[in-house]
Amino acid sequence: MLKLTAADGHQFDAFEAGNVNAPRGLVVVQEIFGVNHHMRAVSERLAGFGYRVLSPALFDRAERNVELGYTPEDAQKGLALRAKIPESAIVADIEACAAAFAGKPVGIIGYCWGGAIAWMGATKTHAFKAAIGWYGGGIAAMKDLPISCPTQLHFAGEDNHISMADVQAIEAAHPDVPVFVYPGAQHGFGCEERPSYNPRDAELAELRSLAFFAEHLR
Repeated sequence: MLKLTAADGHQFDAFEAGNVNAPRGLVVVQEIFGVNHHMRAVSERLAGFGYRVLSPALFDRAERNVELGYTPEDAQKGLALRAKIPESAIVADIEACAAAFAGKPVGIIGYCWGGAIAWMGATKTHAFKAAIGWYGGGIAAMKDLPISCPTQLHFAGEDNHISMADVQAIEAAHPDVPVFVYPGAQHGFGCEERPSYNPRDAELAELRSLAFFAEHLR
């Protein structure tokens, strides 16, 4: 874990993976379950493609050292912690992560809650060269914000948290944003520790994500 400091003075942990001298960086944003085993595994895997990766412990603003599983009780705790953290604080933390790469091109990718935060990175900051959101709930409510960098989105066709009407509204507001929908997939299809895991769709979404970053993080 690395210690970072946001613009408001808040100090927080960030899991670091990959070579510190890598020419490109990624900020990997957690689900509502903290920087747990799954998020560390994702960070390590993406680092293997030549990135230095930072995954910020966003819950540090409410409670430190949070690592949750995927039971309904874990989800309720994650949602309660999320509710305690202002949006402005989240933006400050991801901006601090981007600054830690010292001018190298940086992308942001997030999952679940992190998918919406990746959208914030593209719309509420100018810190990133590319942004990708996987099944990010809440993006539709921010769909009218202008984006500052190339952005790609991935959604599950059978998501019980995000409606297809919301996905279509995002597509209508941003016809230039590549939006991929995976028919039959459920929310969390990219997480191997959740019952909704779909290895075929997870692999395809990751290949698309890696190609997008390779194109835009030069």
